[in-house]
Amino acid sequence: MKKIVIISPHFPPSNLAAVHRSRLFAQHLPEFGWEPIIVTVHEKYYEEELDPNLEKLLPKELRVVKTNALSTKPIRIIGDIGIRGFYSMYKTTVELIINEKVDFLYIPIPSHFAALLGRLIHKKTGVKYGIDYIDPWVHQWPGTEKKLSKHWWSMKLAEWLEPWAVKNASLITGVAEGYYKDVLERNPHLKRNSLQVAMPYGGEKEDIKILKSLKLKPYLFEKKNGVKDFVYGGAMLPKAFQPLEMVMKAIANNKAFFKDVRIHFIGSGKSPNDPNGYNIKELAMKYGLWESIFFEYPKRIPYLDVLTHLIASEGAFILGSTEPHYTPSKVYQAVLSEKPVFAILHKDSSACEIITKSNVGTTLTFNGENDLSTIEEQLVLKWEEYENFRSQYDTKNINSEAFEQYSAFRVTQILASELDKL
Repeated sequence: MKKIVIISPHFPPSNLAAVHRSRLFAQHLPEFGWEPIIVTVHEKYYEEELDPNLEKLLPKELRVVKTNALSTKPIRIIGDIGIRGFYSMYKTTVELIINEKVDFLYIPIPSHFAALLGRLIHKKTGVKYGIDYIDPWVHQWPGTEKKLSKHWWSMKLAEWLEPWAVKNASLITGVAEGYYKDVLERNPHLKRNSLQVAMPYGGEKEDIKILKSLKLKPYLFEKKNGVKDFVYGGAMLPKAFQPLEMVMKAIANNKAFFKDVRIHFIGSGKSPNDPNGYNIKELAMKYGLWESIFFEYPKRIPYLDVLTHLIASEGAFILGSTEPHYTPSKVYQAVLSEKPVFAILHKDSSACEIITKSNVGTTLTFNGENDLSTIEEQLVLKWEEYENFRSQYDTKNINSEAFEQYSAFRVTQILASELDKL
């Protein structure tokens, strides 16, 4: 069996969303002839609250090698785990590759700084490496337009570092093509010298089986007679606020229509650990919808707890970005929880195809920032369509064959196929 080292600075019991990419790859790679070894920073150096239940989702035979890192205590000088654990992860990975004849090195990002390890370790050992874009690295986030600001400097640093990191990469992957398309344009040699492939997040049915055995209960909201609860689980992207405002504007103008609806935003705050870091409260108050229709629990809660709340709800509320490449992993959580999906997405998001082909919900699509009015204009009509879909929803009608294409097993199969070519 060939060996692959996956550098994942955060890994269970970390509760950050990015850990699932490495977790699911590691779970299924052995089925395709690849033995994964995870190199991660020891959880005692993590800043976010831990989720011990996440470790119950890991294969018992999975080998996880934990390294040291610079601490953020008593004084927090550097926050990024990729920087704090950089040297230890480098040293550990080099030793593994030399001593165990590792065939490939794979680095899902973020942390973006961890991507720099690929070229350094390749230079030291000759091992081929690949970078997986869970998020773009060089990107126009809100605030980057202000010269010399913190966000501007972050973008400039990314522009300087990324070409260096990807220079000798043999494989470039991403959650969707849009996540790495610009990387290829900026570094055209990659089109000739590397393989590229898009792989969605993928869902894992085994997670639900384990969840049911834990018998967790929802605790953020209580069911009320005559009230329908819908859950948005996960972070708020900077470019999702404009679509959200259109949603709120449409609901504010049709309050009677939505009088029995509660939409719960869970883990959508400004930072994972801050219970008061509200992101949508101000907007909801502006339209008179706060804690009548819109509710927010800013602090991130464990992954399995999110699934628990989804199962307790009537359906999943998914809000996309004005950017076409954004593919929310929330889609897979919703389908696994067997709840019907209402999604507002850019028309070019790959999640639209997943929802439509799998027959798991209703999608309201729009064409970026210049088409936001479509959300306001169509929300009531689409919600009526969704309520009709939801009233007849039966998991037996899910196109299992279509959804299986987006399972963690199939996604890993795509990765293994590319690895076998190298």
